[in-house]
Amino acid sequence: MTQRERQLLEWIRENPMISQQELAEKAGITRSSAAVHISSLMKKGYIAGRGYLLRTDPYIVVVGGVNMDIGAVSHAPLVARDSNPGRVTTSLGGVGRNIAHNLCLLGEQVSMVTVLGQDSFAQSVRENAAAIGLDLTHSAVIPDGRTGTYLFIDDSDGDMALAVNDMAIYDHMTPDFLRQRLDYINHADLVVVETNLPEPSLHWLCEHCTAPLLADPVSTIKAPKLKPVLGRLTALKPNRIEAELLSGVTIRTDADAARAAEKLLETGLRQVYISLGSDGLYAADREGHTARVACPKVQVANATGGGDAAAAALAACIAHGKPLTEAARLAMGAGALACTASETIHPGMSWENIRYILDKEEL
Repeated sequence: MTQRERQLLEWIRENPMISQQELAEKAGITRSSAAVHISSLMKKGYIAGRGYLLRTDPYIVVVGGVNMDIGAVSHAPLVARDSNPGRVTTSLGGVGRNIAHNLCLLGEQVSMVTVLGQDSFAQSVRENAAAIGLDLTHSAVIPDGRTGTYLFIDDSDGDMALAVNDMAIYDHMTPDFLRQRLDYINHADLVVVETNLPEPSLHWLCEHCTAPLLADPVSTIKAPKLKPVLGRLTALKPNRIEAELLSGVTIRTDADAARAAEKLLETGLRQVYISLGSDGLYAADREGHTARVACPKVQVANATGGGDAAAAALAACIAHGKPLTEAARLAMGAGALACTASETIHPGMSWENIRYILDKEEL
């Protein structure tokens, strides 16, 4: 679905009886152009017949990891090669699952395509999914498999100091595994993919997915997997270092961020949202729009979940056809809100609380 079609569909959802002339006037295009877009939406199955009968139950698919996170936060600055007093917690995680969880809290209908082991961690995943309304019916259980596990240590200031992951189970997410689910994936309003997938599977999905694709590079080690398929993506949300690796541009200033975004967009990528940590976010698209959003000043309790929350807000915005600047602003607000909670997932994640954080900053 094109950006124009997405915007028209949003207006039709708001008013199913809207005329083609009214749609044309709202979009600033001719009625004949609006008719072409409506015809395209009908062919793609988003609209059924006259009167704009909409396809029911729009949904977002997240293809990626579901892990058990084991986290430790030191009470004082970490001392290397020593035992550090602190607090140890366990919680459900995984970049894909965290994005999906945040999307559920933001009111979206979400389905995950992933793999689980036959262990107590997987049972915890299923119980939580049922509680938050996350659909796992298109996922699979691997006999004798170990559910993905992620161990991280945060310094006393909330920044991650070290992490170790056990992600061998995702080798089972093969191209054939994805092929069996491709029809469901392609009918989503948006597909979020992250790089815990094996590289051949990630490339296969990007080549065969016809729904809009948002990719999260996850880490500097895994980000290079995306380089050959950047031109197949609708949007990319890298952090500063990931953007540097994928673009070849060192980012120290806003001008550097703009050059990095330009390099990435030259691949055919349509939108890029570069997270600059405490320096905010820089966004750009192929139509020449740019956005520079400052990071709201908040008391950071745990920065681990900020990127996943920002990706979730961004996914929802893209799925609903929000403009680049609004999407960037809401993503930045979601990331800042997430950092104020000790948990990886902020229990109060909502559009209302995101806007409160942003509006408070602008006063």
